[in-house]
Amino acid sequence: MKESPFKGKRGLSRVVNALGYSLDGLGAGWRNEAAFRQVSLLAVAGIVVAFVLPLPAWARAVVVGSHVLTVIVELLNSAIEAAVDHTSLEKHHLAKRAKDLGSAAQLVCLGNLALMWALALFGR
Repeated sequence: MKESPFKGKRGLSRVVNALGYSLDGLGAGWRNEAAFRQVSLLAVAGIVVAFVLPLPAWARAVVVGSHVLTVIVELLNSAIEAAVDHTSLEKHHLAKRAKDLGSAAQLVCLGNLALMWALALFGR
């Protein structure tokens, strides 16, 4: 088993390494995952619109937070899919369940995003 890249690292060097791994993950998501690119672009557009519209601070905060959450959930969904595919490319009911659950999490998150936009626009 491969040793953890963090083993023995402390302080600032650990933080710098962790940042590098996180940036690698964002880059991998952007290069390899169309859904990540789509929710990221949706987030950028939605956040810009949230700051252009005359929304109250609470509405802007929930809309921005909901957009960020969709990006986070898509990263986790993509990680689940990659881990399942790494384990085996054969069809298996547990692999399907894992992928479907990740997809369902994103669906719930996008539903939440739509609800937050509705509250921000019409909940005054």
